[in-house]
Amino acid sequence: MIGLTHYLVLSGILFSIGLVGVIKRKNLLMLFFSTEILLNAVNVGFAAVSKFYGDLSGQMFAFFIIAVAASEVAVGLGLLVLWYKRTGSIDLDSLQMMKG
Repeated sequence: MIGLTHYLVLSGILFSIGLVGVIKRKNLLMLFFSTEILLNAVNVGFAAVSKFYGDLSGQMFAFFIIAVAASEVAVGLGLLVLWYKRTGSIDLDSLQMMKG
């Protein structure tokens, strides 16, 4: 039977993968993907603890996180497209040379 511990271990593994992705990646698109993995790991943890305790507050926090993640993707991809049109690259190294 799958219990709370299994979900929390899955959440920890996903969070670790996302954290390594945020630290190691130089591509902005991969940075966005890693951020999404981090947020989904937190969602799994909130939903699992919420189900374990029989309280809906964790699931409501997960819905809010999904809404924040959707807005982050919309704004982030818009900025990413604009940056790619301007510089021709989506590497983080090209962001360090911003002027102005």
